[in-house]
Amino acid sequence: MFRVFDHTADLGLEVEAASFEELLAEAGRALFSVIVLNLNDVQPCLEHTIRLARDEPAWVLADWLSELLYVFETRKWLFNQFHITCTSEQIEARCHGEPVDRSRHRLDHEVKAITYHELECRQASDGRWIARVILDI
Repeated sequence: MFRVFDHTADLGLEVEAASFEELLAEAGRALFSVIVLNLNDVQPCLEHTIRLARDEPAWVLADWLSELLYVFETRKWLFNQFHITCTSEQIEARCHGEPVDRSRHRLDHEVKAITYHELECRQASDGRWIARVILDI
């Protein structure tokens, strides 16, 4: 589950999931829901793998979203499906989506950066993962 909220001149994402892997996948979907209005229309035509070193969960979250944004900016690829595997040393994500097709995809916000302002990622006492991140738009 994710929720997008207004934050001064930025947008924020609040994400909740049962596991850290699911949290990262949901955060990826949340990011792309800000970029493209009709995220569910993105087809899983291509696969792109992202690998990140395992670190503090908040830093991993910021690095993950920054990498997704980099791929979008440089290749104009949209993703809406993520299969994530975590080991003690690294995180591997297989991202599925397609290139932007302006005849089908309704682009919305231009996300400039993932910020560290109010960045939070933690496991709650009930075992669920909760995250908060601000996007510079």
